[in-house]
Formats: sequence, C-alpha cells, structure tokens
Amino acid sequence: MAELKLRDINKSFGETHVLHDVNLDIIDGEFLVLVGPSGCGKSTLLRLVAGLEDASGGEIYIGDQQVNDVAPKDRAIAMVFQNYALYPHMNIYDNMAFGLKLKKVPRDEIKERVLAAANILGIEDYLQRRPKELSGGQRQRVAVGRAIVRNPAVFLFDEPLSNLDAKLRVQMRSEIKKLHTELKTTMIYVTHDQVEAMTMGDRIVIMKDGYLMQADAPLEIYNRPKNKFVAGFIGSPAMNFLTAKVEATQGITLVGKDFTLNYPEADETKLKAYIDQEVVVGVRPEHLTLEPSGEGIGVTLELSELMGSESYLHAIMGDNKIVARVDASESVNPGDTLTFLPDFENLHFFDAQTEASICN
Repeated sequence: MAELKLRDINKSFGETHVLHDVNLDIIDGEFLVLVGPSGCGKSTLLRLVAGLEDASGGEIYIGDQQVNDVAPKDRAIAMVFQNYALYPHMNIYDNMAFGLKLKKVPRDEIKERVLAAANILGIEDYLQRRPKELSGGQRQRVAVGRAIVRNPAVFLFDEPLSNLDAKLRVQMRSEIKKLHTELKTTMIYVTHDQVEAMTMGDRIVIMKDGYLMQADAPLEIYNRPKNKFVAGFIGSPAMNFLTAKVEATQGITLVGKDFTLNYPEADETKLKAYIDQEVVVGVRPEHLTLEPSGEGIGVTLELSELMGSESYLHAIMGDNKIVARVDASESVNPGDTLTFLPDFENLHFFDAQTEASICN
C-alpha cells in the first residue's frame, strides 16, 4: 500500500507561515501533480512527505503508518530533484547503485536492478560514462533510474524538468507518464508549469500562499474552477476577466464599463441572486469568436500572434486587455476595431468579493 494521507499539515519557518491546514488523500498508484506559483508551498509540502523538513503541525501517513518521526531513508520513498544531484566522480552505474550499496543489497541483485532500470529508461549504453559526459535529458533519466532501483512505494519529483529545453521537456513528460503506467507506483510531481500539470496528472492540486485551492481531475479544474485564482492559473492563454453589474431586464443583462451583454441562460444560473450587484465574468480565449454584426464586446486589436493553425488576438477594451484564440485564417490587423462574442454556455462567474465561483 502506498496511499498517502496528509492531515492538518502546517509549516512555519520562524514567523513565516508557509503551509496552512493542508488536508489531502493520495490514493495508491495515483499520479498527483502539485502546481502553483513560486512560493506557494508546493516544494515545502513535498519535502515534508520526504522527511527532509519537519511539519510544524499535523500528521503524515504512508499506508497506515504515521511517518512524522520516521527518517527519510526508512519512508519507502525516492525523490528526483531539479538539479539531478548526481555524484560527478562516479560513473552512471555506480550513481544508480550507490543507495543499494549503502543498504548492503547483494551485488547480483544490485546489478539486476540497475540493468532493469537502465533498460526501462534507455540508458544501457551510458552506464560506464560520467555525468559530465551526458546531456541534461540523459542525466535526468539517470536520476529517475536511481529512484527506480530502490523499488519505492512513492516517487517524489521536485520540478525535475525545469532545467531542460522546451522540446526535451515535452519528451520527458511523456516518458515519466509512461513510466508511471508501467510501474503503477504512487507519484507526486511538483511543478509551476500548468501545461505539465494538465498533461501529466491523474489529479491536480492547485496551491496559493500555502493554501490548497482545489484538488480535482485536470478537466474538472479546467471546466469547473472553484475560484478566480484557479480559473486564471490553469489555461494558456489565461482566462479573461471582466467586471459587470447584473441587471434584470426581460432576462439578465451584464453591464460593464465598456460593454453590455444580454445573457440568455438566466434560468439555469445563480445570477438572479446577484441582481444589482457586481460579479466577475470569466471567459477563456477559445470561447471568444469574431462577430461581424457588431453585437458583443467591442475591442481594438493590439497584436495578432500566429501560432500555426490558430492565432491569439490581443486586444484592449477600455482598461481591460482581452485575448481571443481564433482560426489563423481570420484576416485582422493591429488597430482594427473588432467585436468578440462570448460563448454564453461557457462563461464563468465569480463573486466580486470572495472570488469564489458562483455557478459551479
């Protein structure tokens, strides 16, 4: 069993409180991604699970065992770091075997485990080389292999791809995900990259300022964010936000400083509870289309980014910046006056004070 349970986890460094009452269950065999901006506490949480830091409060369980006072080497975990942490004077075989030698594992078993891990990762031909002779991607495979040979109950990854170039990151993402499919071992993966989170995780945990904002499947987070922060953090380009007053007409009208939208789905929303109040309207770039009739949100185009089959249109409306993702065949130029029409079925609404989702 490699189920992890975090109960009321708190962590302070002096007077700085970096984790606040974190509660989380990670099921056996799950690939869980911790994501959030720098300083949100995700790496600290990972280090608490690894035993590299002590919790200021709360309990950590691996299986049925509380491990707060268990040494890192006895926790049945293996950690892969951002900087590889390889011994430069050892060859790759010895780097991968080092931890097993410390545990007095028989030599034949060490060889079997190292060769098996090297085969999985495609680094059999590099075992007699030194780390300096390998590329960044190859060194990261060695670091992963060193973790595999330990046969841990839980793998911990702390931003392992951040030192790699963009193309290699894409390749390593798929390799780590494939590795999880083969090993069926619980993995916790920390990143600040929301693309990595969306493409790799069975479940994503989004953190902010030491608080857990939402823990859900990737599409659940994308389609039903629980608050404005989650909505804006996940998605590229990011969700657009506009402030509007909810007015009752024949249906419901959203009235902003520089736009008016007649909202057609009033009976299916909770917006009636916000009549005569301001709300934050969220719309993703792919849910904005160019509207030739002029009915929608009037904007002035600043920049068109060609991305291949589609373009990102960066526009301004008063004090607001808005991005739409449209087909690359749309012919527009900077300075053009355009109208964006939102897909009303895919609008998101947030309380202007609490920033909590209204309709999810």
